[in-house]
Amino acid sequence: MKNILFIIVLLVFSCKNDAEQKKETLTTETTYYFIRHAEKDKSDPTNKNPSLTKAGKLRAQNWANYFKTINLDAVYSTNYIRTMQTATPTAKEKQLDIKNYESKQEYYQAFKAQNKGKNVLVVGHSNTTPQFVNAVINQNVYKDINETENNNLFIVTINEDKITHKKTKVN
Repeated sequence: MKNILFIIVLLVFSCKNDAEQKKETLTTETTYYFIRHAEKDKSDPTNKNPSLTKAGKLRAQNWANYFKTINLDAVYSTNYIRTMQTATPTAKEKQLDIKNYESKQEYYQAFKAQNKGKNVLVVGHSNTTPQFVNAVINQNVYKDINETENNNLFIVTINEDKITHKKTKVN
C-alpha cells in the first residue's frame, strides 16, 4: 500500500513539473527595443563624447514617455555621455540601473543568452545599433542609420526559434 501511495505522489509531482515546464516554455518571449541616442551637440567637432542638445534631451524624455506602458527588465547603453543621457529618463521611470555594454560582435550572443525571456531597451549609435540588431536576428538586414535620424526604433521579438523584427519611426 505504501508503494502505491508513493507512486501516486511521484506521478502527481511529475505531472505538475511537466505542466510548469511547458507553461514556462510557452511564455519565454524575449523582446529587444533598440534605439540610437538622441540629438548630440555637434558644436565642437573635436569632442568625441558630446552631451545631448536641448532637442536631444527632449527626445530622451519622449522615449521615456514611449516606454512608459511597456514593461522593461533592463536598460543597456554604451558608455558615452549621449547614450547614457538618452537612456536615463527611461531607466529612472522604470527604476532600473543602466547597464553598460560594448558593441562588439563577440558580446552579442552572450547578451542574448543573458537576457532570454526579458524585455530590454538598448541605446546605441548610428552604426552600432543596426549592427547589434543584425547580430540578434542572425541576418544582415539593417544598414547604418543616417546621422540626422534619431527617431528609429527597432523591435526584435524572439519566441522559441521564431524571430520577428521591424524598424519603425517614433516622433
